[in-house]
Amino acid sequence: MTKIVPYTGGEKESLRASLDRHRDAVLWKLDGLDDEALRRPMTPSGTTLLGLVKHLATVEYGWFCTAFGREAEPFWFDPSTEDMSVGPNEATADIVEFYGRARAAADTAIEELRLDALGTSWNGNTVSMRWVLIHMIEDTVRHAGHMDIVRELIDGATGDHPWD
Repeated sequence: MTKIVPYTGGEKESLRASLDRHRDAVLWKLDGLDDEALRRPMTPSGTTLLGLVKHLATVEYGWFCTAFGREAEPFWFDPSTEDMSVGPNEATADIVEFYGRARAAADTAIEELRLDALGTSWNGNTVSMRWVLIHMIEDTVRHAGHMDIVRELIDGATGDHPWD
């Protein structure tokens, strides 16, 4: 069932529901495709569905964990140059599971920290959990939109969420 943002929810609850709604859409875009399709570059820059999932996992760890001094799993790739690319030795299931672990680590940070908790971004800016939640909603929505276009180019499937 597609999650909805509560119409009268609290701030943190609403932000989290919005993020989860679009995280789920990211995974939905992978449904029904084989490994070749998930790795197929569909833009001149080489954008792939699986590369976008890998990138989103990387930034979830970066913003929700690293920025707040929380543990993030070690990456097997250089996130500054390889977070959108998927090598032949990177299994699809491993990348999807990486995204799941990043989401879980981020969710723990969201649950345990106040919205006004402060962290430090990768470029040295002081950021609040509120700002990070808003930023990650923006980034996830942006890339879910990319995934919608890439998926349409692959097999014609469209939509931002399954219709329940």
